[in-house]
Amino acid sequence: MQDILQEIVAHKRQELAQMRMKKPSMREALLASSTGIIAEFKRKSPSKGWIKEDGQADIIPLSYQQNGAAALSILTDKKYFGGHDDFIRMAHQSGVTIPILYKNFVVDEYQLYEAALCGASAVLLIAACLTKQDCSRLMRSAHELGLEVLLEMHDEHELEYAELEPDMCGINNRHLGSFVTDVETSYRLAERLPKEAVKVSESGISNPQTINELRSAGFQGFLIGETFMKTDNPGATLREFINDVISK
Repeated sequence: MQDILQEIVAHKRQELAQMRMKKPSMREALLASSTGIIAEFKRKSPSKGWIKEDGQADIIPLSYQQNGAAALSILTDKKYFGGHDDFIRMAHQSGVTIPILYKNFVVDEYQLYEAALCGASAVLLIAACLTKQDCSRLMRSAHELGLEVLLEMHDEHELEYAELEPDMCGINNRHLGSFVTDVETSYRLAERLPKEAVKVSESGISNPQTINELRSAGFQGFLIGETFMKTDNPGATLREFINDVISK
C-alpha cells in the first residue's frame, strides 16, 4: 500500500510541476504579432443578451488560433456573460497553445487562483472595480502565480493606475456603466499612457482600418469579440478581418 501511495504522491507532484510551468506570455505575443488581435470567446453580454448561446469552447478558440489570432480572451463570468472557467480548460484540451486572458471581474485573490488553475496566461484587472491599493495587491499576487496582468482603464481619472506598471495597459472603449462604445476613447487616452507601456484597445473595433489607425496611435493589442462571435464562423471571420488589415 505504501508503494501505491508513493506512486500517487509522485504523480501529483508531476501534475503540480506542470501547472507551475511558465505560461506563454501575452505581452510578448502582442509585441511579436503583425496584427496584435486578441480574439474573444464571448457568448453573451449584459447589453445584448445571447450573442452565440451555442458557441463551443472546444471549437471556436482553436479556430481563432488556426486563423491568426495573437492571443485569446475567454469570458468566465457565468451570470452576465454566459462564461465558465472550464471554457479555458476546454480550449487547452482542444489544442490551443497561444496565450489566454482570463476575463472576469476580479475583486479577490481567490479568482486569481481560479485563473491559474484553469491555465490562463493573463488576468484582467479593471480599474473601475478596484481601489489603486487593491489593484496593486492583486497585481503582485497575480505575478506570484505566474500570471500577467492586463490593467483596464476607461477614462482620464483612471490613468493614474498605469503607475502600477502592469504588463499591459488596456483602454476600454465601452463605458462600463452605460455600455456605450466609442473608439475615440483609445485615441484620446493613448498619448497619456507611459510610452513604454504595451497598449491594448478593447471593445467596439469592427473595421480593419481602425486597427491600423490604432497601431499608428501606439497600440500593440486589439481585443475583439462581438465582431467575430456574431457571425456563423468566428474563425473564418477573423481570417477575413486579418487579411483586410494586412491589405490596407
